[in-house]
Amino acid sequence: MRVGIIGVTGYTGNELLRLLFSHGGVEITYVTSHSYSGKSLADIHPHYREIIEPVCRSFSVEEAAEKTDLIFSALPHGESMEKVPLLRDAGVKVIDLSADFRLADAALYPRWYKREHCAPHYLKEAIYGLPELYREEIKKASLVANPGCYPTSVLLGLLPLAIRGNLADWDTLVVDAKSGTSGAGRVPSQNLHYPECSENFRAYRVAGHQHTPEMEQELGKLVGRKVSFTFVPHLLPMIRGILSTIYLSLNAEITEEEITGIYSGFYANEKFVRVLPATILPETRNVYAGNYCDLSLKLDTRNNRLIIISAIDNLVKGAAGQAVQNMNLMLGFKEEQGLEMVPLRP
Repeated sequence: MRVGIIGVTGYTGNELLRLLFSHGGVEITYVTSHSYSGKSLADIHPHYREIIEPVCRSFSVEEAAEKTDLIFSALPHGESMEKVPLLRDAGVKVIDLSADFRLADAALYPRWYKREHCAPHYLKEAIYGLPELYREEIKKASLVANPGCYPTSVLLGLLPLAIRGNLADWDTLVVDAKSGTSGAGRVPSQNLHYPECSENFRAYRVAGHQHTPEMEQELGKLVGRKVSFTFVPHLLPMIRGILSTIYLSLNAEITEEEITGIYSGFYANEKFVRVLPATILPETRNVYAGNYCDLSLKLDTRNNRLIIISAIDNLVKGAAGQAVQNMNLMLGFKEEQGLEMVPLRP
């Protein structure tokens, strides 16, 4: 199958290229970069030299439609919504890694992304690309909205509870999440300048992060009512990884072993979600460069409060790896194809 990447030179596009190169079932036939059009990818990312050296093109919907069966859009928020409708009108399947097609309600975009949605009619077509929840819908989809990195870590940590609905008190939900700096993308900024973020740990976008409505939307569907919660992201002085610590009270008396059993049963057939033994807690280094989500559960019996810890690599399971997982479902490959790499350590 022929695949392409628009926006190949960013961190997510670069990770997509790495994973697709080793996939075995696809040929990378089209890559674009607005900033580096006409240049070999190896001149921008030298680690590809003498391995894979496509020339970056300027975006052309006609060329994309001629050369590909599926396109990954790794463009920034706001740019994908302009290009994706052109690709869909040309009959190309699309996996969008921006936030442009994740929210079903177009009215939310001005509030959270500071812009009107220019293609709201495509929001109904887009399938939210969380395979552990929407696997069958993704198989039949032509447009998949790849989830955000924070939402992937949080939703995978909450799915078994959300499907059971009343076991948890959703009004008590609080999420404290930490991410490496690559989550902010490749464009330089003062806050990500090495002297600013090294030897430092800080919160940002407190009570206003743009991934919040995405998580509330999906949880609300599962729980059967509106879910509104507190989400506080933090920036860690490292490159990759997300560790989310999730707190919520329970409505019933239940043991930690019973909760762990619920999770282990729910994820028993999921290749990329690992429910850890009680003696092991998730660490970002154990999922580094892998497509895994590690989960652990601890019950604070004094307060009947459940603590869920979730770890992913933000560029793999939180972005490019999950996108390849979605591609496999859409194109009929084995879901794990190209993704069975062992995480790097140390």
